Amino acid sequence: MTGRDEARVPFGARAIPYAPGTLRPSGDPAAADRRVLEHYRRWKAYFLRSGDEVGGPGRCAVLTPDAAHPFVAEAQGYGLVIAALMAGADPDAHALFDGILRHVLAHPSVNHPDLHAAQQDAGGRDAGGRDSATDGDLDIAYGLLLADRQWGGGHGDYRALAVRRIDAVMESEVHGGTRLTKLGDWSSGRYDEVSRTSDWMPDHFRAFRAATGDPRWDEVLDAQLSLTGALRTRHAPATGLLPDFVVDTTSGDPRPAPGQVLESPHDGDYHWNACRAPWRLGADAVTSGDARTRAVARGFSRWARAATGGDPARIRSGYRLDGTGYGDPGSPAFFAPLAVAAMTDGGDDDEDGEGAQGWLDALWARMCGSPPDPARAYAAGVQLQSMLVVSHNYWVP
Repeated sequence: MTGRDEARVPFGARAIPYAPGTLRPSGDPAAADRRVLEHYRRWKAYFLRSGDEVGGPGRCAVLTPDAAHPFVAEAQGYGLVIAALMAGADPDAHALFDGILRHVLAHPSVNHPDLHAAQQDAGGRDAGGRDSATDGDLDIAYGLLLADRQWGGGHGDYRALAVRRIDAVMESEVHGGTRLTKLGDWSSGRYDEVSRTSDWMPDHFRAFRAATGDPRWDEVLDAQLSLTGALRTRHAPATGLLPDFVVDTTSGDPRPAPGQVLESPHDGDYHWNACRAPWRLGADAVTSGDARTRAVARGFSRWARAATGGDPARIRSGYRLDGTGYGDPGSPAFFAPLAVAAMTDGGDDDEDGEGAQGWLDALWARMCGSPPDPARAYAAGVQLQSMLVVSHNYWVP
């Protein structure tokens, strides 16, 4: 539907520079772009479904064979963001974006019409309560802002749809007192005292503030970065790691989950949610230059480099906050986000600039040598988006 000339920020153009001092992988940027494209094409082949498979003609959705249901909100948010960023390289990016958006619009949350029902079954029918998940809604709104910048107009006005969803997130998925993100629009009671660190997406909140003019998004940003700093200082001083979930957020003394509060006994560890934090915080650091997110991302990178001796193959899939590893090594969901964090490890105050570049190059090589696993949509989506950031093909609308 669209070609390179129609994309306002085409993939590979790097028209929006990163913050000064940001590292990039050694070698030819065009070669890095080719590796991203290779992974993107495989991601599309493995995980995109369309037509009757997702409920009707003109619709697309991202399949998640490793999730509780075949189609989940998180994956659709990933798909929208990826499609918008790949415009100019993929002639079908615009059509892909609109197809996923049709799927999203066809499945509103039972609690708010401008949020997304988080789960659909193999026939494209709502499942699991028909309520929302905050991370999916954040990426859906962000993807719409990217689409507005990339293509303008479109599908009932991307920007208007984005603003409605941003306002719905603020209304139903942000705690009115703490300004921390809640788990979804279903949250109430004790669950309103829980926040998931992987939902802390500073660049999204900056974009939402710019799009709506709502100063409460500044409060969301500051609340989450302040709590990030406190958690690292009080609970992970040696590593800087974050837990999957934070509890007691309304008590004045928030802390890592003491055990299972939502998903597993590892809810208080650096597990399959928090592993995204180096990517989310690192992406903000390299695009905004904010000293707060840069410090956190650098902390992740320097801890991981020291803990593994600079060998990405030793990054495990799960750590206690003191740095004790317990998961098997090898998942891109854990090593790819650390490559984003590694981009912040250079600069004038770096004690070992050559080592920082070597660490980034090793992580990049690990990503390039790890093709998507068709059974692991989550890791593949995290890896592809991390590759987009590391190759300097990411931008904030």
